This record gives sequence, structure tokens and C-alpha cells, in this order.
Amino acid sequence: MDHTPPDGGMFLRRPATGDIGPGGAPSRLDPPLRAPIARRYNPQPMRWSPEQLEQFRAAYEGKRVCLTGGAGFIGGHLAEALVELDAQVVIVDDLSGGAAGADDDAPDVLSALLEAAPDQVRFLHASILDTHALDDAMERVRVVFHLAAISSLPESMRDPDRAFRVNDRGTFEVCSAAQVAGARRIIYAASSSAYGDAGDIAVPESRAPAPLSPYAASKLAGEHVVSAWARSFGLPGLSMRLFNVYGPRQRVGAGDEGAVVAAFIERLRRNQPPEIFGDGLQTRDFIHVHDVVTAMLLAGSTHAELRGQAVNIGTGRATTINDLAHQIAEAAERPELRARLLPARDGDLLHSRADVSLARSLLGFEATIPLAEGLRATVEDPLGNALRTGAFPEAAVRTHASARA
Repeated sequence: MDHTPPDGGMFLRRPATGDIGPGGAPSRLDPPLRAPIARRYNPQPMRWSPEQLEQFRAAYEGKRVCLTGGAGFIGGHLAEALVELDAQVVIVDDLSGGAAGADDDAPDVLSALLEAAPDQVRFLHASILDTHALDDAMERVRVVFHLAAISSLPESMRDPDRAFRVNDRGTFEVCSAAQVAGARRIIYAASSSAYGDAGDIAVPESRAPAPLSPYAASKLAGEHVVSAWARSFGLPGLSMRLFNVYGPRQRVGAGDEGAVVAAFIERLRRNQPPEIFGDGLQTRDFIHVHDVVTAMLLAGSTHAELRGQAVNIGTGRATTINDLAHQIAEAAERPELRARLLPARDGDLLHSRADVSLARSLLGFEATIPLAEGLRATVEDPLGNALRTGAFPEAAVRTHASARA
């Protein structure tokens, strides 16, 4: 996650000679990031076909990539995949959303990557509103994955000005820096919340946007920036309208719709029933984070023309929140903990489901992980969101707690 600049400005993990930080001092992380205490770096395997692996190797191996928001939930998984593909990854993140974990028991993926692949990963502790940091990060970059954002709907309701500064102005700064640096494309993590309440249908990209919250409106504004830079300045770009992403290491309280999975697991872990806002009949399109990473890698490597268009990234299947709670309780072997219903929240949608035909035709993407399987793996994963096993690794060393929102 990447909000506003932390006090003290930009920090670099390993400054080269001449790197100067605030006040003339060398840029640094103080204390330095260190590896997780209790485990070696070992990401979960991705489900790539031989053809996809060949495409990804050709596009990313040895290539320089910039990833904003790389310490977040989706960003951490994408960073892992890029490292596995032997890319050179520059991560920009101010750590204001917490360092890549679901909670204090989850491993710090950013630290693990820096320890396991120091020659492949460079970390800049900076906001996407810090233009000097972005200029540094974009040097010789081929592909930019822009994931940094304020992704919390409740936070955007409390402080809409901040949501727009980060999600709209921040995207402007990222696109501007990428254009000046000569990047070949930008892939933007947009949001399906742009559609508003589309009813119980699979919504296509051609549907007129109708955002219902400052979060949704600010993310949609970022799409317009990506489109404008493609059409006006020739920077190829794609806005990936993510539906409800879930999976290991998702932070409880992350604010996005997909985080309901992490919230349900956390409550079951504490021997408490899941809590549902509304009657539970609202539907969502839940997609596993590994499928989202695959879609992003396809977007970053496709030969299709990217003109700043938007594309849905989901499964095309709807699940009620009541059914979701039941499936998680079954996977956790706690079916007796029945969900509690709470009053509906302002800004929440009733229904959301993707029409995925454009993702299939433009990118060759189709989600491969069924919900039941993905939930079971998330519940049982020993490196984050673990519940049934009871095996939680020792908490990773974290830094700059004061910089978090």
C-alpha cells in the first residue's frame, strides 16, 4: 500500500555512492529490513501452463520492472512471481498499509525477498506522490505494475481527499514518471467497484461506470489517467478491473471486498462466528490472488495493443456472502460457528460479477482456481491466514511502524 509520503521522505535499501537522503544524509532504512525469523523464502507454486511460462520468461527474465505497492497483499504475490521469473524488480511502497502480511503472525514477504534475492530486488521506501523517488525507480524500466493505492472503502469515506490524492494524483505521477523514463507499458490495478451496483448479471466493460464511493470514484479517475497517457503520449497501458481478490497473507481489515475472506478466517481462528453486513444474499465474484498475478503477468507480456482500455479480472461466477461464510467454516472444520448478521454499510454493493470474455480474448486469461479449493488452501496455508493447522511462524521483523496510516 502507498499513501502519503512518510516523514523523512525517501529511503533506499542499499544506497549507492552519491545517494543522498533528507538533510544530506545517505538514504537508508533504519533499522534495516531483515529476513523472517522462522522460515526461508519459499513462495507457493503458481499454476502456469508451459506456454505461459515460456511467454513470461521471454518477457521478464533479466528485465527491469517497477512495482508500486509491492509490500501489499497482491503486490507481494506479484513480486514473488517476478523474482521466480528472474526479473529485476524495483518496489516502491511507503509501508503505510502494513508490510505485506495478513496480521502480526504472517511472514513479511518484502523482507524475505530482499534477503533471498538481494541482486534482483531493490526497495524504495517512498510514496507514489514522491516524484524524485519515482524518477529513481523508473530508470531503465520496461514494465510498470501500478498497485499502490488507498484500497479501503471506509477509509475513503472518512478522508476522500486523501483517497483522491493517492489514487488519482498518485496514478498521474506514476504515469508521468513512466512516460519520461521511456517505459514500454503500464499495468494498473483498477477496481470493479467502478461499475457500482450492476445487478445480478455478469457486467461487461462496456457498461457505463457508476461509482458509489470515494474509493470507487478515485480508482476510476486513475483509469482515465492511464487511458489519457496511452492516447496522448503513446504510453501503452491497461486498467485491470479486479473483482474480489482473496488468498494467503491477506490483511484483516484491508478494507476491500475480497478481505471478507481474511476477516471470516480470523474470526473463526478466534473461535468467533463470522460477521456479515446486510442479509448475506449479496453476491461477489471471488478470484484467487494467484489467478490475478497470472492475469497481470499476461498483461505485462502480451503482444496485443494496449490503448488504456479496461478489462475485467474475475471468474465470472457469483457467490453469496452467506455461502462464502459456510464454505470457509466447512474448510476450517468449524460448521457450528454460524454467521451473525449486522446492519448493511453505506457504499456496499449488492451484486458484483465479471463478464470475462474480454480478458479471455485480449490476454488469453481464464481463472483456474475453484473457490472451494482456493478457500481450503487459504485456510490451511501455514504462512498466512492459517487456521486449521494452528501452525503460525514467528512474526517477521517489521520496520517503520510509525509510517503506517
